[in-house]
Amino acid sequence: MNRFITIFNKLFVVWVVLAGLLAYHSPHFFLPLKKYMELFFAITMFGIGMILKLEDFIHIFRHYKAVLIGVLAQFTIMPLSAWLVSKLFSLSKEFSLGLILAGSAPGAMASNVLSYLAGADVAYSVSLTTVSTLLSPLLTPLLTLTLASQLLKIPFWNMMMSVATMVLLPLLIGFLVKWIFNEKVEPVVKIFPAISTLFIAFICGLVIALNRNYVLKMDGFILAAVLFLNLAGLGLGYGVAKLAGFEMLRRRALSIEIGMQNAGLGSVLALKHFDEQVALPAVIFVFVCIFTAAFLVSIWSNSKNQLNIKGA
Repeated sequence: MNRFITIFNKLFVVWVVLAGLLAYHSPHFFLPLKKYMELFFAITMFGIGMILKLEDFIHIFRHYKAVLIGVLAQFTIMPLSAWLVSKLFSLSKEFSLGLILAGSAPGAMASNVLSYLAGADVAYSVSLTTVSTLLSPLLTPLLTLTLASQLLKIPFWNMMMSVATMVLLPLLIGFLVKWIFNEKVEPVVKIFPAISTLFIAFICGLVIALNRNYVLKMDGFILAAVLFLNLAGLGLGYGVAKLAGFEMLRRRALSIEIGMQNAGLGSVLALKHFDEQVALPAVIFVFVCIFTAAFLVSIWSNSKNQLNIKGA
């Protein structure tokens, strides 16, 4: 069972692409499930809470300076870059808002897996994702309001409550359940990474199904804007880590952490408080960052192996 789940999670790219293709050709499979998207996301966050360990929080306090630098970079580089890209590429109001919303989201748990595959500092990556997720009920709506209030009306308090109920509450409940019952729930815990993978694939499929006609009108210009944002996050994240004097593995972790956003949260918030076109940038971001991160992982994992050979 463990081997199956591991293989399933490693094929994350495949499931996302298949969901996108299925949604485009047969949108009726996804559209009826829209009303359950918040529940699915809450279950995903509950599972992430179950995966967290007390040691993860101890690591945060022991390395609080590095975590503070990383979180500040997370919530400045991506939101500001998203705002700047929307201006440089003269994007529509809906697409600009969606891009800013995606940029204002916390880090994604997928970054922890990719940090592991890239031979980066996994403990640091987990710490950053945990702290940015805990701060997201306040910072995600606040940054969106600050940077996108001129585009469309931003329901700050409603967004804040949505993030709190979909992210913070189930995350904390999951952590408490794992802490209280410990080994009794261990067999169940192993399933949740696969559930998270399924949810991201589902939300990508749902947004594409809702935007089926709009997707046909998209051009390479829009894709270039999202790619530019992703590369800015990866590059500036690495640059900040280098300026802070971080060692190589921590630089890689921060680069991946900032370059990848919790696009699932961005999509769900867009669908709940705005419309399907606002949700589209987050989904495109998922596809783009999957391939750029996979490219980085292939390079960095090879360099890791070469270092190990030399060390031997």
